[in-house]
Amino acid sequence: MHNKYVSADVWKGFASLCFVLIGLLNSPGGNVATLLIYGLILGFIADILLNLRFIFKKRGQLAFLIGILVFLAGHIVYLIAILEMSTNWKICIAIGLALAGLLILWLFQIISAKLPFEIFGVIYIGAIMLMNAVAVGNLIAKPSAFTAIFALGAFLFLISDIVLIINTFGKKFRESFRISNIVLYYAGQILIGVSLMFL
Repeated sequence: MHNKYVSADVWKGFASLCFVLIGLLNSPGGNVATLLIYGLILGFIADILLNLRFIFKKRGQLAFLIGILVFLAGHIVYLIAILEMSTNWKICIAIGLALAGLLILWLFQIISAKLPFEIFGVIYIGAIMLMNAVAVGNLIAKPSAFTAIFALGAFLFLISDIVLIINTFGKKFRESFRISNIVLYYAGQILIGVSLMFL
């Protein structure tokens, strides 16, 4: 069983490396593109860390928390990148915070987690919701292939995170949710990588 998880982590790491390479190959250069590449790299690292919780059972929660922190850093880097392009960021931030609050209230009704996970969860959901709000705001203000593809990638990333949270801290683990989480996550990251082609 241990070897199975090691093999899975290696393959997932390779798959995550692919969306980093997609971003690098499509990057036109510049500050925004560089930040988005950093975000993809952080996602690659976090993906590996999250899977270490299955390999090192005794330190599984620590690996999960560190992985979430690295993912959070990636979301913040993405947010900083697209804020540089935003002309309506104040209203986007306000809407994002409101939506994050509603989402957190809903999630806390259907999941159960220890206090450290709840604290990280609030910050994490806030960051990814803000990223989505600014991405949609950019799409509305400046419609383009880049803003459309990035916004879609960010939205799929958000949904994958919601599925992961429900499946990890909900009442029942579902294999179908795990598959959905993986598919949505990689689709979102690939779209963010591909969006650089149109930046």
